[in-house]
Amino acid sequence: MTRQQSGRPGYKAGPQAGPRTGPGRPSRRRVLRSGLAGLAALAVAGPAGFELVERGVLPGKTELDQLDGACDVAAPDPTAYSPAGPQVSGSFYSAARRTAVGYTIGYPPGHGPGDRLPLVIALHGFGGTHRDALSGLSPAQAVALRVAGDALPPMALVTVDGGGGYWNPHPGDDPQAMLAGELIPLCQRKGLGTRRVGVMGISMGGYGAILLAEKYPGLIRAVAAISPAIWTSYAQARGANAGAFASAADFAADDALSHAAALARTPVRVASGYDDPFYPGVRSFARALPKNPGGVSAEVYFGNGCHTGPFFTAQEPPSLAFLARHLTALA
Repeated sequence: MTRQQSGRPGYKAGPQAGPRTGPGRPSRRRVLRSGLAGLAALAVAGPAGFELVERGVLPGKTELDQLDGACDVAAPDPTAYSPAGPQVSGSFYSAARRTAVGYTIGYPPGHGPGDRLPLVIALHGFGGTHRDALSGLSPAQAVALRVAGDALPPMALVTVDGGGGYWNPHPGDDPQAMLAGELIPLCQRKGLGTRRVGVMGISMGGYGAILLAEKYPGLIRAVAAISPAIWTSYAQARGANAGAFASAADFAADDALSHAAALARTPVRVASGYDDPFYPGVRSFARALPKNPGGVSAEVYFGNGCHTGPFFTAQEPPSLAFLARHLTALA
């Protein structure tokens, strides 16, 4: 298991990691925050802060992050793409979700409908749909990426509508069952993911990706989560988004942190910015990942960044490369 993590505030992980404030020296962020009464509630919001900011409960945090450079990350090379392959969209009625859901399949360069390929499922964030599951990329562009100058091995990528219930089961709406029992079989009938399926996601979708891998370890071969929305208690989740979990019992059943042991045989990549409100939960999840000396790898990245598009976009290429490496290495 490869790890790049630490509970120490000054830890630097990976090439994008940035400097942290030294011991005994107040950061510019701390000074600015102390003078902004409107941000006082941020101290108690914890990992729920992002959703509170999105709802206008904590105005100003994004501006503060940008002011002191906390959100600065290196942008990927915008020219690092092969000519994109075809992209096909459609819809189906989901019995599990009791509604029609849309989906889009992106094929890699030189491939198209009818080809047999490994499959990556990309789960959208809160308020999203299958049309915007990725940050700044279409499904076809994502699988046409060149990472460190090398084209990704051929694989298809599918996005799908999961609603706003955080990809966990709610009364009358079970997106997990939709993914495992409807979307994946639909793709397999098209020759995609017949033996090798991976999953990735951003924010709410990152949590959903981890949950899918935990619930279906025999089906999901690898998972990559970018800034996953991981809360450490039901109270935190309910305080930020009352609809994220139907009840405390449902939170306990679908808590990504307490069920991390289910990933003992699944390669995992997880990434979070230091200034992401979900960073404490992601750090706890990284620590809970099984220590498996048998060769199953985990890759954990912590570095400069916030719960914003620049960090998401920067982490998509390494996440896709991680999934490609594990999916295409399987016989």
